[in-house]
Amino acid sequence: MARLKAFDEDRVLDQAVDCFWARGYEATSVRDLAEAMGIGGASLYNTYGDKRALFTRSLERYANRSMRERIARLESENRPKEAIEAFLAEIIDRSIGDPDRKGCMLVNSALDVAPHDAAIGKVVAGYLDEIRAFFRRNIEAARKANQVPRSLDPEATSGHLLGVLLGIRVLARTGARRRLLESVAQPALDLLGGKSR
Repeated sequence: MARLKAFDEDRVLDQAVDCFWARGYEATSVRDLAEAMGIGGASLYNTYGDKRALFTRSLERYANRSMRERIARLESENRPKEAIEAFLAEIIDRSIGDPDRKGCMLVNSALDVAPHDAAIGKVVAGYLDEIRAFFRRNIEAARKANQVPRSLDPEATSGHLLGVLLGIRVLARTGARRRLLESVAQPALDLLGGKSR
């Protein structure tokens, strides 16, 4: 009979996410992770493999509980154009509301880890593609619903919105104030035909 794990895997994975997110991949040791997760080093290796494998699992957990949750919620609660607006507004609120200014774990990983690890870079690019796909599908739906100009190119605009999002997240880490972050988002909202009332 297989031995049951003596810990709540979701809880300890959330602790790993928080540890990697606060310190970054390179600065986080296996000892830091085991301590944050409240498990022994042997349990960590037996359950997750090495630090790199745990980091990949942590990115997935972060994407599920943050980015994917937000996309699903906003698409179910809003019309397409408003879903995009709400996404950007929520990112600004979240960035300003974080006293530690940790930024986005995916964006941080794109900057810090992806240039040195092609496999992790591919994983991170996949998550960023999901955000771009969210923008693209909502632009397409908004065009059909006459919420945005018909001339708007969904492919180009979704790439632009992703760039705006990344810029907001990076600027927020430097301590930028809400006014600056909103000024970065505003031209993108103007492309969509101005903010919805």
